[in-house]
Amino acid sequence: MLATPQTPDTADVPTLSLAQQDNDPEGFAAAFGQSFQRFGFAIVADHGVPQPLIDRAWAETQALFALPEEEKRGYHVPGGGGARGYTPFKTEIAKGASAVDLKEFWHVGRELPQGHRFAEQMSPNVWPTRPEGFRDTFVELFAAFDRAGDRLLSAIARYLGLASHWFDPAVRDGNSVLRLLHYPPIPADAEGVRAGAHEDINLITLLLGAEEAGLELLDRASGRWLAIKPPEGAMVVNVGDMLQRLTNHVLPSTTHRVVNPPPERRGHSRYSMPFFLHPAPDFLIETLPQTVTAENANRYPTPITAHDYLHERLVEIGLVKK
Repeated sequence: MLATPQTPDTADVPTLSLAQQDNDPEGFAAAFGQSFQRFGFAIVADHGVPQPLIDRAWAETQALFALPEEEKRGYHVPGGGGARGYTPFKTEIAKGASAVDLKEFWHVGRELPQGHRFAEQMSPNVWPTRPEGFRDTFVELFAAFDRAGDRLLSAIARYLGLASHWFDPAVRDGNSVLRLLHYPPIPADAEGVRAGAHEDINLITLLLGAEEAGLELLDRASGRWLAIKPPEGAMVVNVGDMLQRLTNHVLPSTTHRVVNPPPERRGHSRYSMPFFLHPAPDFLIETLPQTVTAENANRYPTPITAHDYLHERLVEIGLVKK
């Protein structure tokens, strides 16, 4: 008799309302920062990204990935490190993993004006001719994620004892990326997982689409994998390695993965939309002095620019060649 796969326990990550920040910024910052410090994750409702815009984005994401394979591959930029446009199925691999991830994705970046000082480090967007309206939808959604990210970074700044707008110059014209993810249906004996165990590279990640089961975090306290189950419409937010480095691991970048669904769900696609919030390429990631103590020595005495750090990590996950 076959053993029934064990359902992972659910992580006790609190669901917070970003609306609380308007009348109690210190209270929201404390709750958000504590969730980050404990789990490296938080769940945020009332995030301000309009639901009709999200609904439109889901419809266009599904239409995009339903395009013929040859048409999608026409938007792949060889040697571009997946920075913009289409990245085909089974391209990305988690650091240290032996099997590639079972996903395809599309990247939308910041629209820069002609001659912008970051034009060399931040590639222009690739826009498909179909579905119609795709560009307008995702330029609008990128801006909405940007605004939500600014508010969440303000809470983190307060939690760390910094001025509430400390991150504003760091992320102005930041190299953020909106990733549209499609995990296609998979056979029961598929090798690998939809997304192998990894940490994110950026400052924070804002994720829509985690209601479909599969996202799990590795709990540092117990060493167990725990499922993340946000309420409908809520955003999952997690610490990236840049913020972990900046805070000397006070705010930890937690290992997470997307596991394959139970057999009865393997014939279904899974879609999600993470927004990887990055600082500007020239931002210097330098350990915050208040995070260095006798018990927590400075792990990173040598600062590094966000651009150089990103390049190092993209090489590690196979999106950029050395």
